[in-house]
Formats: sequence, structure tokens, C-alpha cells
Amino acid sequence: MRKLTIAATLLAGSAITTPAFADGHLRISEEPIELTIQMNHRAYPIYDEEWPVEQVARELTGIHLINDTVGANMRSDENTGRTEALNLMLASGSIPDIVGSSRIRDFVNQFGPEGAFVPLNDLIEEHAPNIAAYYATRPDIEAAVKASDGQMYYIPYLPDGKYGRGYWIRTDWLEALDLEVPQTVEEYENVLRAFKTQDPNGNGLADEVPFFARQWPELIRLVTLWDGRAHGSDTYHDFLIEDGKIDHGYIGEGYRDGIANLARWYEEGLIDAEVFTRGSSARDFLLSENLGGSTHDWFASTSGYNRLSSEIDGFAFEAFLPPASPSGRRIEEHRRILVKPDGWAIGFENEHVVETIKYFDFWFSEEGRRLANFGVEGQQYDMVDGEPIFKQEFLDQGPVNRSLYQVGAQLQGRGYFQDYAYEAQWSNEFALEGIALYDTMPDLLIPDFLGVAFTPEEQAIYDRTWGSIRDYMLERQQGWILGNGDVMEDWDAYIAQLDEMGMQELLVVMQTAYDRQYGG
Repeated sequence: MRKLTIAATLLAGSAITTPAFADGHLRISEEPIELTIQMNHRAYPIYDEEWPVEQVARELTGIHLINDTVGANMRSDENTGRTEALNLMLASGSIPDIVGSSRIRDFVNQFGPEGAFVPLNDLIEEHAPNIAAYYATRPDIEAAVKASDGQMYYIPYLPDGKYGRGYWIRTDWLEALDLEVPQTVEEYENVLRAFKTQDPNGNGLADEVPFFARQWPELIRLVTLWDGRAHGSDTYHDFLIEDGKIDHGYIGEGYRDGIANLARWYEEGLIDAEVFTRGSSARDFLLSENLGGSTHDWFASTSGYNRLSSEIDGFAFEAFLPPASPSGRRIEEHRRILVKPDGWAIGFENEHVVETIKYFDFWFSEEGRRLANFGVEGQQYDMVDGEPIFKQEFLDQGPVNRSLYQVGAQLQGRGYFQDYAYEAQWSNEFALEGIALYDTMPDLLIPDFLGVAFTPEEQAIYDRTWGSIRDYMLERQQGWILGNGDVMEDWDAYIAQLDEMGMQELLVVMQTAYDRQYGG
């Protein structure tokens, strides 16, 4: 890996204002076709017909999307808010021609077989060569998208790249205390204890916070340091897959041992006392105040905090390999998931289904994918040696994701294949060096659980059991870490309670659905 650099001289002379590929070969209809769309996502709670990306797509394809979004003001919880918006749409009795949303998979896989959404298998085979070609290379992803009846009802948002989150540590603090980067969980614990007791920030106060996390489930992910498992995908508290078998991390003995150690770390002050309540501001506050020592977080955004070196003398926050467990195993449980449950579908009232699937296919073409990822040529990026390179003035506007959302790019309510090159351009050397470090260990990442689609009978069992089981597991999890009970003493009763609540029945249902979907 290398840091992508943009020479100012390459950008200075650019005056391109329209895409160079606007030659008509992407046109779907000579006469414009208007299609209604509902789009919901926390970053853009309503479809905007004026997004520059959408304006270009209209010009290229002849497909004009018209906003018809229900529940656009639901901004609270990303999952709950989007589900409520979709339910409102369904209750209205009218489904737009296109429905795009985060967390859409379970919704369309439930109501698609009932007739609310158009099945896509034959449409893709006959009219979407770019999507069909992608699925031909990734049958596992095609299987993950399908409903229990074997049909696909949505085109997914497909992330790109390998590594999402990694371990980060204040290497300037290590240097101040004459410590090495920890290689094992025992060494990591010793470093965190030194951060707590030896005043690495040098202010004479015992105010350092050795480990912190913006999302408290990232604390639970540390059970992997004791050969446990936490989250089976990039959805927190998800099931996991090992050797073709469905399981859950929160019922494993490694998890039990990990929670016991995390409770000890918390009691000793090695973990942020406010880890369950501080929230998303934790990283910004604790690093900018020179208090935070280590975390597990995203490469690109976390690396950006090295800008604090201009304010905090010697500040250096660098990625390091996951510490080895007592058995010697190193794993990175979080990876960029292969397929998101986000994307878009075709409503059953759509009178232009062939043109719509061709429009979906446009976003998987070379030109459409570039538009979805980078924005508009001449506005957000220029073509340099055949590659889209962001303009420096665009990069200087602030967070690149936010800027792209504002022009209609990188939308997770759209079905498209992300291009990691877009992120590499605004990842600094700390992120790229960290990713390169992780890449030196080919077995670091573990397989993701890509989800299952239930029959109505299976869905009923899942709905009846999972919510209460999850709530109980999380309640005991936090209680044990905070010192309310002892996980080692309570374990047998905990497992018995889960079985009484239907855990084993649920695992059987999950396994049946998994075997059907993936050919187990």
C-alpha cells in the first residue's frame, strides 16, 4: 500500500465540467422516463432530485427519479428509524417505483414474496449484464442477497476493501515510558496499566484513560484477545459462522473468559469508566484533551487525529497488530462486510421494470460505478492517467464522506459496488501504513456471517425469541463488566436461562436457513 498523492500541477489546468463518457451509449430511453423513489438513510433522510450525481445520471440514462419519500424526518436510530419509514410507506398502500434504504434486506425479503416487490432473478439475467457479471464472480454474495424463495428482491450496496477497524495506540506515550508496542494480551494489559499509573501525558495527574471506545460494543470485541468471539459481522451482536455452523459469540467459553478479564480491567481503571455512556464523542474528546491511550476504531478516520501533533507535542496515534491471545492466536474480528443489507428494490406498481433494472445496472457499469463513488468529473474529481483523482479543493472541504453525500455519491440507499480507491485518496500515511501492517498477516481476518433469509415460520420463531435473548445477553454483559455479578460463577445459570428463552431452537432455525441459502 502507498499513500495516493495528487500533484497540484495535474489539477491546475483542468476545466472539465461534464463527464467525458456522455456519448449516448448508456441511454436507456430516448424519451425521459419518470420513476418515483423513496430513499431513507440517516445521512440523507430524503432523496434530492438536485444532487449533481443524479443530474448526470438523468442525462446519461434518460431515467428521471422523482422524490416520493415517506418518513423523511426520522433521524433517530439508524435501524429503527429506517424500518419505521418503510413500514409507513407500506401502510400508505402505495409503494414507489424504487425503494432505497439502509437495512432494506429483511424488509424486502419478507414482503417481496408476498408481492410487494418485484423479483429480480430473471430481470438481472436478461437485462442487467453488469450485475449478472458481478454475481458470476461472487456466487456467495448472490446467495446472501436471496430471499427464502430463492429470488432476489433488492440490489445491494457492496462495500470494497478488506480492513475496517484496527487497534490504535499512543506510540508517543510508549516512547515516553520506554515501552514497546504490545504483541500479546499480557503485554497489552501491562501497557494499559502503565498508561494508567505512570503519567504518560506528563501533567502530574492520574487522568489518563488507557482504553476507550466510541461505540461500547468495540469494548466487547476485546474478548477476542482471550479466544472469544463477539460480533459475527459488522452488525453488532450478530450471529457468527464457523466451519459452516451457526453459533453466537455470547455463549462461548472464550467470551466468558474475555468478559471476566474485561471486568477486571474495568475495575482496575484500564477501561474508560464512561465507556457505556460517553458515546460517539469519546475519541474526539479523549484524544484532543491528551487523555486517551488506545482504542479499536476505523483506519481512515482514526488516523486523522494525528493532526493533533500541531497542538500536542509529539502526539502520535498509530495502528498495531491485534495482540495475540493466550493460545497465540491473532485475529481481527471486524472487516469490511462483503455485502450490506442496504440497497434498493423495485415496487410492485412499477410500470417500467425493464427500464428500472437497466437503470440499476447502469450503476454497475464502469461509468456508473465511478459516478456513484467519486461524484462528477470536473467537479469533485479529474481523470489523471486513467484514474479518478479527487481535486485538492474538494478534499480541503472537510470530511470526504460528508461532501460526497451532499452531491449524491456514496449513498447506501443505492445499489452499487463501492471502489476503495475513493477512500485511499483521503487516508493519510498513518492509515495506509496500518493497513499495510495488517496485510502482512494473511490469516488475520475471519469470515463474516452474511445473513440468512427466513420462511414465514422461521421468521416467527426468530421474532419470538431473538429480541428478548439479545436484551438479556446485553444486560448480563454490561452488568458483569460493571461488577454486578461474576461471569464465572453465573455462567451455567446464564446458559440455562438462554436455553429456556429459546436459544437452541433459534440456532436450529438459523442453521436450517443458512444451509438452504448457502447450500450447506
